[in-house]
Amino acid sequence: MADLADEYGTDVKIYIKALTTTIHAATPTGAPAQLRDLLEQLGLKRHELPTGGPFHIWHTVPDHLGADEQKHLATHAIPALLLAGHEVNCTPDVFDEAAYRQAVHDIRTRAARPAAQQPAPASSPSRPAPARRTP
Repeated sequence: MADLADEYGTDVKIYIKALTTTIHAATPTGAPAQLRDLLEQLGLKRHELPTGGPFHIWHTVPDHLGADEQKHLATHAIPALLLAGHEVNCTPDVFDEAAYRQAVHDIRTRAARPAAQQPAPASSPSRPAPARRTP
């Protein structure tokens, strides 16, 4: 059973499944476990279906979220996936420009934070000048 990610030649295809309001994140057949784990870490729910061969695995945005929140979560995942080196295809009906910009900002802020938190190098203690003797 092929996935849309197989058809599009991407690592992740994010779309709304036809005749539903469910946002799916399809990965190609045989996608690495690290990619699937990352999708779960980003808040998507994993689903599996045995097919007689390899399991058919896909992810969805949690359905308890409202429509805007679902689009936000799906779009917010894109920069992290790209940063991890994955090719992502997201349909325009899911993509949320503001959520994408916020996710990029969050990633940049986290990347800059460790450098800002490094303590300044300790300066070497200065020696007091030797006292002068006057005759």
